[in-house]
Amino acid sequence: MLTKRENLLETIRGGKPDRFVNQYEAFDIIREDPYTLKYPDPNPGELDVKTGWGVTKTWPRDLPGAFPIHDEAHIVCKDIAAWKDYVKAPPAVYPEEAWEAAVRHAESVDRKEKFAMAFIAPGVFEQCHYLLEIQNCMMAFYEEPEAMHELIDYITDWEIQYAEQICKYMKPDGLFHHDDWGSQISTFISPEMFGEFYLPAYKKIYSCYRENGVELIVHHSDSYAATLVPYMIDMGIDIWQGVMTSNNIPELIQKYGPQISFMGGIDSASIDHPGWTKEEVRREVQRACRECGKLYFIPGASQGLPLSTFEGVYEATSEEIDAVSREMF
Repeated sequence: MLTKRENLLETIRGGKPDRFVNQYEAFDIIREDPYTLKYPDPNPGELDVKTGWGVTKTWPRDLPGAFPIHDEAHIVCKDIAAWKDYVKAPPAVYPEEAWEAAVRHAESVDRKEKFAMAFIAPGVFEQCHYLLEIQNCMMAFYEEPEAMHELIDYITDWEIQYAEQICKYMKPDGLFHHDDWGSQISTFISPEMFGEFYLPAYKKIYSCYRENGVELIVHHSDSYAATLVPYMIDMGIDIWQGVMTSNNIPELIQKYGPQISFMGGIDSASIDHPGWTKEEVRREVQRACRECGKLYFIPGASQGLPLSTFEGVYEATSEEIDAVSREMF
């Protein structure tokens, strides 16, 4: 029997997996890095938590994640043309002792069994609209493109500095990076605009991780982003996690399978809700696995961590993936 890590590699390389990769089973996600410890995201039910970038986030209970507050009092960057007056990056370099918890976690990972995964959230696009507010951010691409390029470069430079620290101390062999690039039915910006503004940033960031020993790059975007897959391949993503059913996943696998793999296929909203049932979970898992097949596909809910909004949903999904593996392999 293959280890969880071996089975994942067989799946994404078009080899001979002996079962479906079961959601996040091959990832040990490390979240004890100094930035995360100093500026933790809110937990469910926690309100008004400030990030290192000055963004105020809140997580009302029974919602799927934390979101920034964007009333006039809380928008960080009130004028993109003057972004340097508003946006101040947190430290990207920390003393060695600040990395001790992350190093202990990384060293505890059995790397024959799992990948030791660094974790970054939010990504470059999300950081932009966290700072600006989403509508202001969308308009700024048209009205102040030069300033947007400058802000993206500023965020990217911070990410690269921090990536170098992560790789120096934690020595991860995987990266799990968040950045939602669309709604359920469309990307937030056109593919052409994405290529202009964000492709160069991500090529720099993911190249930095590759050059520092990271073998596996997983990017989370629980959205429609099918039109961005060529850019994902170009920037070096191995697995797009969070891929929703609106993307026509079987078609993407057929077209791009050898170059990138797809993790998801089960929209969280379809199973992770009040009154969820095991029958719903079973139906969605069976559909996803039979539609998408054994290679270049990892079944799981679209949510961007190994958890669920409502208790028991994640575990029930894992049980059903194991069951369909026994049927199909």
